Amino acid sequence: MAEGVDLDQGFYRRATLVGFTAILMWSLLAALTVATGTIPPFQLAAVCFAIGGVLGLIWTSIRGELRLLTGQPLSVWLHGVGGIFGYHFFYFTALRHGSPAEVSLIAYLWPLLIVLFSAALPAHRLKAHHIVGAVLGLVGVAVIVFGRGRGLIITEPVGYLAAGACALIWSAYSVSNRIFSKVPTSLVTGFCLVSSFLAGICHLLFEQTLWPQTALAWWAVLGLGVGPVGLAFFVWDYGCKRGDLRVLGASAYLAPLLSTAALLALGLESPRLSIILAAFLITGGAMIAARDLIRRRSSASR
Repeated sequence: MAEGVDLDQGFYRRATLVGFTAILMWSLLAALTVATGTIPPFQLAAVCFAIGGVLGLIWTSIRGELRLLTGQPLSVWLHGVGGIFGYHFFYFTALRHGSPAEVSLIAYLWPLLIVLFSAALPAHRLKAHHIVGAVLGLVGVAVIVFGRGRGLIITEPVGYLAAGACALIWSAYSVSNRIFSKVPTSLVTGFCLVSSFLAGICHLLFEQTLWPQTALAWWAVLGLGVGPVGLAFFVWDYGCKRGDLRVLGASAYLAPLLSTAALLALGLESPRLSIILAAFLITGGAMIAARDLIRRRSSASR
């Protein structure tokens, strides 16, 4: 009996770690998006979702799970497409109407919302260290925002609103994934393809087609489609359905820190003391919130 419990805990821990790899990929989302240049947001979303969807088709074909893409209830498709397409629709829009660092940090309020929303799920009682970790992460984000100084790019009101919508949509999507825990992760392939189709329609209706003008921009588009707007959806879906949402939500506060570091490397932000302070707050908060996972790993290694 004890061995079965250990196996369950090991699976739970591994699923959480798999989900965490999405956070690492999303830390490159802002930098790669900026590197794509002037390609319109809907066009960018259509291309990136198409890349992710094609890779998903290859993966599901190898696993012999293509049949799982059919016969799913409408509610499953509305949930998946609404979360994935909805978030990136507002995210790409926000980046086109404001400072990459500012809108990214506002969008990254979703980890705090995940930790708090997860309290409504069965067997997910919110503990003190989850709250402390999430609050420390939020303070770290605030330090970056309020300590940024005057930027060269002024964020428009629509940029702030779009970034706030990102936080609400992705946190709601991630937590409600537990309701759809029986839905196979392979279906994310379909979500990406439908999202690509919807983004393509929006592009044709509202935008003028502008393709990347440099090799770097093309590589950035490919990188987005493979990682942050591709594989990341699959591992996040797996982690949210089978791992610890509280740990994933709080640990996701590492993403804005890593995202800001990537923007610094591209010269879109200048280094300052506030980022160093935020690094301690965000990393410390993530470790405190992930205490359950760390303890289980320590116990398993003995």
